[in-house]
Amino acid sequence: MTQMPIQSGDRAPDFVVPAVHEDRTITLADYRGKMAASSEQLRSLGVDSLAIVGTELDNARSYFKFRPMRLALGADPHLTTHRSYGVPRPEITPELAQMMGNTYINPTGELPAPLPVQAAAAALAALDGYQVTPTDRRDQELTSNQLKGQFLIDRDGFVRWSHIECGSEGLSGMGKSASHEELLGAASFVIGSSSRAGT
Repeated sequence: MTQMPIQSGDRAPDFVVPAVHEDRTITLADYRGKMAASSEQLRSLGVDSLAIVGTELDNARSYFKFRPMRLALGADPHLTTHRSYGVPRPEITPELAQMMGNTYINPTGELPAPLPVQAAAAALAALDGYQVTPTDRRDQELTSNQLKGQFLIDRDGFVRWSHIECGSEGLSGMGKSASHEELLGAASFVIGSSSRAGT
């Protein structure tokens, strides 16, 4: 049975994952009142960064040496966190396979033009000189259709905003995350609401 995605007003499930860049674990308590983000504008609002990637810790450490990120990273190869937050992993159907093949991305702006998701990943790896590992191939089979979720959690541990890839848009939302403007607007609204409520 597939769990419904966590919605605004729901208590955020706790999690414990190993940190990619440090020898420690990351828990929800470390990030209460913050949201995954990567800009100074969001950081100035008191919003911090956290991403959880679906691969083994050693593999994540190897990959992110080539492509460093300015946010904290946790590794969850079994997608336990994704499942607890109800972020879907749809079955690969012919329709989904075609949609994935027709979704063109240029996630870092480094490619001359957007490419299909798998081709973009391969092109970025080639730019970095990154050699695909057996773990990468296993992850490709096990997690390639895992959708992404973004959540803003307040200091009391409640979800105040969420965005799930392919949420209201269906498969046409494949590969789309909330824009920076949406993230900034959500964070500003939540922080403003908390201030007005005196919390």
